[in-house]
Formats: sequence, C-alpha cells, structure tokens
Amino acid sequence: MSHQQVSLIAINAGDVASLNQGEYLLERFSWKSIGLIEGKPAYQLNDVRMWIFDDGILFEDSIDKRWSNQTTEIVREVIFPSRHSAASGKPSLTLHPIGVPQLAKDEQPKFGGKAGFAPPPSTRLASWWKMLHSHTKDATVADKFELTLEVTHHGPWLDVPAMFIEIGSTERDWPNRDAAKLLGDIISEGMALDGGSNIGLWDPVSNADELVLVTLGGGHYAPRANKLALVDGVWLGHMLATYALPFVKPENDTEPPGGTWQQSIDSAISATKQAFPNGKIICSMDKKAFRGWQRQAIRDYLLQQRIPLLTTKQILEALGK
Repeated sequence: MSHQQVSLIAINAGDVASLNQGEYLLERFSWKSIGLIEGKPAYQLNDVRMWIFDDGILFEDSIDKRWSNQTTEIVREVIFPSRHSAASGKPSLTLHPIGVPQLAKDEQPKFGGKAGFAPPPSTRLASWWKMLHSHTKDATVADKFELTLEVTHHGPWLDVPAMFIEIGSTERDWPNRDAAKLLGDIISEGMALDGGSNIGLWDPVSNADELVLVTLGGGHYAPRANKLALVDGVWLGHMLATYALPFVKPENDTEPPGGTWQQSIDSAISATKQAFPNGKIICSMDKKAFRGWQRQAIRDYLLQQRIPLLTTKQILEALGK
C-alpha cells in the first residue's frame, strides 16, 4: 500500500445495526479483501476502506493513525455505521458528530472520547442529512422511522473528520434490514462507491467563505440544526446541547461565569475550523435554552472570539433566501 488518501468505514461486528450496514455494502459492491489489519478483517474499494472491529467502537481511539501505521495510507475521514439507543424507544435514523468537549480535561469519559475535546466533524453532515430526507420519502421505512440529527457526543477520539450514521432506538429496531439498506445506500452514494461523485466533501478553494454552522443549546436531538441543515448553502459543524455548555453562576455580576462552557465552545469551533479550512464559521443559539446571564456570556465571548452569532433570519438573509 502507498501514501494514498483514503476514507475509512469502521464497522462494529458486535452491533447488529452496524454489521448489517457493513454486510449490505460488502454484498452490493466488489470489495477486495486486504487481509487482517491489527487482526481485524479489512477491505478496499476505490479509495474507501472498511475495517471490521470485533465488539465495541467507542473506545477505539486513533483508528485513523492506527490504520496509517499499519498500511502507510493516510486516513482523511472515518464514517461509523452504528445503532442508536434512546430511552424514548422511538424508531429513528440519525447522524451526528462526536466528542465530549464539555468534560473537564482530567475526567474519564464514560462513553469514550478525549475529555475536553471534539474531533473534527464530518463535512458530509449537512449534505447527508438532506440525502437522508430525500431517500426516505418513498422508502419502506418512511412511516416507521423518524429522522433526526443528534448533537455532538461520545467517542472515540480521532484527528480526522468523523460521523456516526445510526439506526435506533431499541433492540426491536437495530436489526431492521430495510433501515440498514437505506443508510447503506446513503453511504454508498455519498462516498461514490458506485463510481459517481463524492457528496459532502469540502474543498478549501471552491467552498471558501461558505457558511459553516455551529449550534449552541437545545436538546439532544438538535432541533435548530435539524431545520437549518436542510437549507441549501448551509454546511454543518459541531452541535452543542445545553448540557454540553455547563455554566456556574458567579457570586457577583462583575465576575465571568464559571464552568466549562468556554472550553466546550472553543473545542467545537476549533475542530469545525479544522474540518472546514477557509470556511466562514458562524454560530446560532437557542435563546430559550439559556438564562439571560448565560446568553449574554455567550454573546460576549463569541464577540471576543470574532465569531458571528446569527439568528435563523440572518442566516437565511446571508444566503439570499
């Protein structure tokens, strides 16, 4: 193997939703086995690689570097087909970036990742979110599964753009082969496994100065991003839920709020900039998710960092909508 740039699909064989997506892709296209990498089966098709892990993926840190160390190929992104768990039990198909930027850096993440940091978000999030909607319209799963983005959460840690693409939300839904086929089709079309054009890759020259959205506040299912990422011209970076912006109220108004909210914003914006070089990073805030003093602290901090904080109306106006 060479120093070729490749995209990596990481499959968790202990997760039926992940395995079904992987098997569907292997059956649909003529992959070539490249033997075992770290003792795990691996396959190649064009500039895409598939790596099958035995059981569990959230703590498999640095698989981009590990692949490169074994093959000398340079991993440019990682896509993680997966299951999604939710207490609501609602059947759902989801996409999300990864990271735990809100955790104190000496904390041990319960679900993987590097405390206080987030890997770069996949540049494909917004385009694949649009594809998920268009593919689901006439699909057999249309009436059964709701579509949603999720905010940035859990591991593993990587240095390259990453995204989870998931089937949820219970043991009843995870084995659904129609859902696996639908997500597999999005992966295959998006990554040009059929020989077409890649969908959602960022070009620092041709995409320079285009809007890249980071959302702040709201619940785990990113209602603000769900709507805005469907708008043509919007690229999507990290999404931070209210719980990922922990504030501690100061004893008097002259002191800045405590907590790791600034660290979380810094990590999310830095990682998004890394994924979208030359992009115009903007933030959008769910005002109702915060108290007044928290909103003001966020506004002041973003102003200090020279990151525009825009309303939905302002974003649409900037896009000429």
